Amino acid sequence: MVRSFIFGIVAGVLAILPLAEGAAQQSRVTVTPQPGVQATQSLTLPLNKSQVLRVSQAVSKIAVSNPEIADAVVLTDRSFYLIGKGIGTTNISVYGTESQLLAVIDVVVGVDVAGVKATIHELLPTETIGVRSVNDSIALSGVLSSPAKISQALDIARRFIDKDKIINDMRIKGTQQVMLQVKVAEMSRNVSKALGFKPLVAPKNGNLSSTGFKLSTLDAVDLTRFALIAGQVVSGNFIISEAIDALETKGAVKILAEPNLVAMSGDTASFLVGGEFPIPVAQNIGGGGVPTITIEFKPFGVSLAFTPTVIDGDLINLVVAPEVSELDLTNAVKLSDTVIPAISTRRAKTTIELRDGQSFAVAGLLRSDFTDQIRGIPFLADIPVLGTLFRSPQYQRSETELVIIVTPKLVQPAPEGTLVAPTDSFVPPSDTEFFIMGRTENPDSGMAPLKGGGLIGKYGHIIR
Repeated sequence: MVRSFIFGIVAGVLAILPLAEGAAQQSRVTVTPQPGVQATQSLTLPLNKSQVLRVSQAVSKIAVSNPEIADAVVLTDRSFYLIGKGIGTTNISVYGTESQLLAVIDVVVGVDVAGVKATIHELLPTETIGVRSVNDSIALSGVLSSPAKISQALDIARRFIDKDKIINDMRIKGTQQVMLQVKVAEMSRNVSKALGFKPLVAPKNGNLSSTGFKLSTLDAVDLTRFALIAGQVVSGNFIISEAIDALETKGAVKILAEPNLVAMSGDTASFLVGGEFPIPVAQNIGGGGVPTITIEFKPFGVSLAFTPTVIDGDLINLVVAPEVSELDLTNAVKLSDTVIPAISTRRAKTTIELRDGQSFAVAGLLRSDFTDQIRGIPFLADIPVLGTLFRSPQYQRSETELVIIVTPKLVQPAPEGTLVAPTDSFVPPSDTEFFIMGRTENPDSGMAPLKGGGLIGKYGHIIR
């Protein structure tokens, strides 16, 4: 009985299954895209601006796929306008009175390219600048006359769109390489005078170690530099000698450097004519260890750093920082057996604007030092009149003036083979000229060859 009951249930289920499958097949729906009456159209819409569209048939419904990018407002049954609300792309479907699809419009909402182009053309009428939309950005292209015009065009575009969404494809026409001619001239003059009296008292027999005494002199007498006057006075068993030395020096030092340097507009170029001197530096070691000494090098000499920027045509904005430094042993520091010299530095930095070929001077870097000193034997140097014989007065005065003249020029690369180096025309001497005539170079050295043949003049530094 139980087996017959179960068998009947299974047979009933198997009989129902084909019916259920047939019912599922009858309930399936086939979806077919409805073809539009009009072809799909494209429309570019500026952000936050609207445009009115007209339809040839009555409209019953307008569907916007992304209302955050664009929105539609119905005016009449045959017209509506679109508003650009956000940058991006979307599409709009227009349906007729019988719900038939009339048109599909692909809408691209971007930056107001027309507004940017009109404003740039109004403010920069002499420049040709292309403006086009690239997704959510705009691209500016063209060849402009100066960097100032490019900066002005970018400022105009930033009023319409964020600066991170501006593609700058603008270039500058003309020469953008600047050569800086610098002349660094320094004159140093010094005057010093010294008058020394060096007394000496000794026993008449000259045996100072056993029976006499000696007053030490103020400093040694240098016969190669000083004029010496010596005299002796015999008084009883003693000889009193007096040495007078005098010194007067005058000197002048000229330092001249004329470096030239070339840099692109907006880049910084620098150079150093001089050297570097070592400085020991202690490096700390943790854990109570002994510090180690390392060496660092500090530069000195004539250095220059400048940043040229071509603003408009031949107008150049120039940031120039010249520096002249030298070792100063007078203020040196001595550590153990190591002498570390100080550096005497003259430094300037300025920003100016000038035309191609114009010059400016940084002057007034004056320095005037005056030092006087009197050394003498205590008490004896204070005796009226006679105290002059027991003291040495000296004074020193030095004056230094530094002038820096700078001339920027717009330059272009020279064709190959047109530049000549001083070594190109050097002719070494022959054995006869060197050993017999005593010449270090051939008389034809320094003669510049002409392209068409022949020689013209001598050039370069000649030391005689």
